[in-house]
Amino acid sequence: MLALEYAELKAVSEAFTHPHEAQPMMTFVSTRILRAALPVLLAMSWTGAHAASPGELLQGYAAQAKKEDPAFKEFSASAGDKFYHASVKHSSGRQISCATCHTDSPRNAGKHDKTSKEIPPLAPSVNKERLADSGNAEKWFKRNCQDVLERACTAQEKGNFIAYILSVK
Repeated sequence: MLALEYAELKAVSEAFTHPHEAQPMMTFVSTRILRAALPVLLAMSWTGAHAASPGELLQGYAAQAKKEDPAFKEFSASAGDKFYHASVKHSSGRQISCATCHTDSPRNAGKHDKTSKEIPPLAPSVNKERLADSGNAEKWFKRNCQDVLERACTAQEKGNFIAYILSVK
């Protein structure tokens, strides 16, 4: 899929031909370099360019929390537990919480409320992939906070949540 045929490379090269010159701006040599470098660059982007430890995630959210609230001191696992289990009235009229899909215990696999798709456990103690990628963690915070709370989560809420699921053994 990543390997481009010579004809395709030539077409790309011709597409970059300067309008006032007969010479392509992208030569065959540069297309060979691109052809060799592209798989390497793609592999690098797929192998943890956003890799982070839970501690690094918490440090990042702590810095954000201090900007959002100068009185911020630290994250609380007990506040994260309350946040995780707090039931809110959704605009659909239903009561919903994180536990609606993720179960009462972050140690257990969950099931999406609408699609019934299985969701791996949240607790890193049983799922080593959780919190191993800052980009992935942020993607799911963005989606799930919007789905449950119908707003973005604050850095304080994210940090408390992470502190809670890290405390689950």
